[in-house]
Amino acid sequence: MMEIKGKKALRHDWTKEELLEIYNKPLLELVYLAASVHREWHNPEEVQISTLLSVKTGGCPEDCSYCGQAARYHTDIKVQALLPTETVLAHAQKAKDSGSSRFCMAAAWREVRDNRDFDRIIEMVKGVNEMGLEVCCTLGMLTESQAQRLQEAGLYAYNHNLDTSEEFYDEIISTRRFDNRIETIKNVRKAGITVCSGGIIGLGEKPEDRISMLRTLANMEKHPESVPINALARVAGTPLEFLPKVDVWEMVRMIATARIVLPSSMVRLSAGRIEMNEVEQAWCFMAGANSIFTGERETLLVTPNPGVDEDMSMLSNLGLRPMVVKREAFCNSSL
Repeated sequence: MMEIKGKKALRHDWTKEELLEIYNKPLLELVYLAASVHREWHNPEEVQISTLLSVKTGGCPEDCSYCGQAARYHTDIKVQALLPTETVLAHAQKAKDSGSSRFCMAAAWREVRDNRDFDRIIEMVKGVNEMGLEVCCTLGMLTESQAQRLQEAGLYAYNHNLDTSEEFYDEIISTRRFDNRIETIKNVRKAGITVCSGGIIGLGEKPEDRISMLRTLANMEKHPESVPINALARVAGTPLEFLPKVDVWEMVRMIATARIVLPSSMVRLSAGRIEMNEVEQAWCFMAGANSIFTGERETLLVTPNPGVDEDMSMLSNLGLRPMVVKREAFCNSSL
């Protein structure tokens, strides 16, 4: 049996066989092991509250099979142009007042372009950074120079999910390559921005694909500081709308495995929470999840999500509290 020794186990050379051995452990043993690792690296009583706002919605030219924002699919999602800066900053302030320590802005773009819209994103980043929040963006593919501009504006983190394994990737997306995602993550690293990267389960993949995705993340030269674990949100009008709901124990297994092999990372219980009751979410926290997305609009981008009041009540019931991140607005010299 492989031995895990808490903080001494930070590794970047995992094999697929090792990860499968962990993933396939008896469930209670797996959760116990993950909870033990979690306590070595993190305060188990704290959960980071993050707010995600769609600042530009719909009309995306990509064909991600799970995404209701792809222009080619007929969904009920309304296209929304880039929000005014003052509107975004008002949402950020409200998120901070509600207990969020991270504010993430998402734009349904295939890639960032050097135009007025990107200039406006830069102003949004500066404004949110000045509030003392961890400011995050997810804007699609990014060049090294664009990442540098974001870093200079005060961007703390950039989200760019792998979505799934390299082997299964072409079954889900054809408009970009898996290597494109890796290249964007490298550009983010070069600019000194922290990385938020995870994936989605329930896309029709095999457990081996989930393991392969985690292996890619865990064997990076530097682990992503944040790893979102999403369950497929089945959006009507997308090619994956009729796939079955992800079983909660599959989520628990995935979160526990991520916690064990990425011990220093924040593991984010992301999409899919709306279909999980309080007890099921508690299992995810026990397995090592220590961050959630919440929001006043009760949406996660364009899919349903629990609201702030509901989440705060759940945390209170479980004896958990929002993580407090004390930071001043930072400049590029602090990264």
